[in-house]
Amino acid sequence: MAKIDVKGLLDAGVHFGHLTRKWNPNMAPYIYMERNGIHVINLYKTAAKLNEANEALKKIAASGRKILFVATKKQAKDIVAEKVSNINMPYITERWPGGMLTNFVTIRKAIKKMSAIDRMKKDGTFNTLSKKERLQVDRLRTKLEKNLGSIADMTRLPGALFIVDTMREHIAVKEAQRLNIPIFAMVDTNCDPNPIDFVIPANDDAGKSINAILTEVTNAIAEGLAERKSEKQDKKEGEQEEAKAEVEVKEEAKAEVAQAEEAKAEPAAEEAQESIEAAAQETAAEESSEEAAAEESSKE
Repeated sequence: MAKIDVKGLLDAGVHFGHLTRKWNPNMAPYIYMERNGIHVINLYKTAAKLNEANEALKKIAASGRKILFVATKKQAKDIVAEKVSNINMPYITERWPGGMLTNFVTIRKAIKKMSAIDRMKKDGTFNTLSKKERLQVDRLRTKLEKNLGSIADMTRLPGALFIVDTMREHIAVKEAQRLNIPIFAMVDTNCDPNPIDFVIPANDDAGKSINAILTEVTNAIAEGLAERKSEKQDKKEGEQEEAKAEVEVKEEAKAEVAQAEEAKAEPAAEEAQESIEAAAQETAAEESSEEAAAEESSKE
């Protein structure tokens, strides 16, 4: 994994915090100084925390579990959708649906309803509905797609949450805490870092800052996914080699059995040949004795 570039974080404005009067005292360990009434985040601590979070996210991705990204603020929506789509992870960029985690069964029902509407359109059932009913179904499908489209493939609870702006997404934080799901988050100077398992102190308002952090995070997840794919490929090749070796062993065993049977068959064939020859000799002797007897009788 590439080392975090502090200069790159500085250029992206990750160090800009909130006004000093809006700060959360629990963020004091991550604040470097105050300038012009604004807190400045210590980027060396940001880099260390980001590196720690990346290692953990990489392991989660390599284990095959999903990481749900949550960012409903305007500055982060498009960035999250673009970055996260590239690594095929679920994300929420519209309103957080209450009970998304704690009432996941109901959310899954809504996703299945969306799939059922898609099936109706494919098999022609949709066309049998009246114009009014089709309009209602289309509106429902659009609403479900907007709120749940990005999590349609999430069949179980995520292995972790990545949140941009924990104050705005406080409901998601509480739900994840209740279910003991690890929380990774960009935490600004006005947020409380205590409920977060992996704190990344950073400016969560500027698009450049969000983009810089998400680039590092998604790259780490991509590495984890690549490792998983490589392990699967190695495992598959290993299984193929084992199967090949097993076939070879079976063929060798068959060859040995065939050789043993041939070895057993050779003495039996020799004995049969000897018995045939002995029988032929006895037959010849009997014929010669019969001929001699016939000659003697003819002389008399």
